[in-house]
Amino acid sequence: MKHAAILLTVLAPALLSGCVVSVGGDSDSHYQSDWEEREYNNRKHISKLEKDMTYEAVMRKMGVADFNELNQKQDGTYRILYYRTQRTADDGITTKDECTPLVFRDGLLIGWGDSAYALL
Repeated sequence: MKHAAILLTVLAPALLSGCVVSVGGDSDSHYQSDWEEREYNNRKHISKLEKDMTYEAVMRKMGVADFNELNQKQDGTYRILYYRTQRTADDGITTKDECTPLVFRDGLLIGWGDSAYALL
């Protein structure tokens, strides 16, 4: 009986150990799919925008912007919202060159993209 207890004590760790199965890959791949999905959703929503939409309507559709600027000029108040739409560097940091700007004048959407921003 004593020998059986000793044998069980020695063999228990080997008999009770198991395999760990990882489903879904490592944490980096999950992070990567998050930003890819975010960029895709932003591009999808931007493609459905219409000129003269209100700032509030765009915010309801798009959500919080990655960057936000406000400029006062002689012809009105300009607000620029930046939404991440493409990755340029694999550093985990969102920069403006990875974003599409949405340009508003006096609360109405007047354009989006680099060409709309260049008109300011």
